[in-house]
Amino acid sequence: MHLVCPQCSATNRIPDERLRDQPVCGKCGQALMEAEPVALSEQALPKFLAQTELPVLVDFWAAWCGPCRAMAPQFEQAAQMAPDIRFVKVDSDAAPVASQQFGIRSIPTLLLMKNGKEIARQSGVMPAAQIIAWARQYLS
Repeated sequence: MHLVCPQCSATNRIPDERLRDQPVCGKCGQALMEAEPVALSEQALPKFLAQTELPVLVDFWAAWCGPCRAMAPQFEQAAQMAPDIRFVKVDSDAAPVASQQFGIRSIPTLLLMKNGKEIARQSGVMPAAQIIAWARQYLS
């Protein structure tokens, strides 16, 4: 299994059976599988999506957005509930090129990515259980 480090963008190869053993990046030593969303920059996002073999759930959000702030704790809770999915937050104001590339027209918008390709999209606030159920229906 290949996992991209959210801190240094190094690609790490982790045996599938060791994914739950709290693997760390071979380059920078940071945790690779924390059960919480990670913030990614516009520059780090493409490599993270293309080279992370686990499904990636991306939350496009903005600090000024009330619904985004309301969904943030739900997204964090969902990350704790689904350790087999990587949860990523992208600030749409700080990442205008990525927002345009993915056609983000409203926020919050969730993109479910697998092997670098979008497989599902949902806009609006959802509770944690609904986020997980929504993602699982496209991953099964």
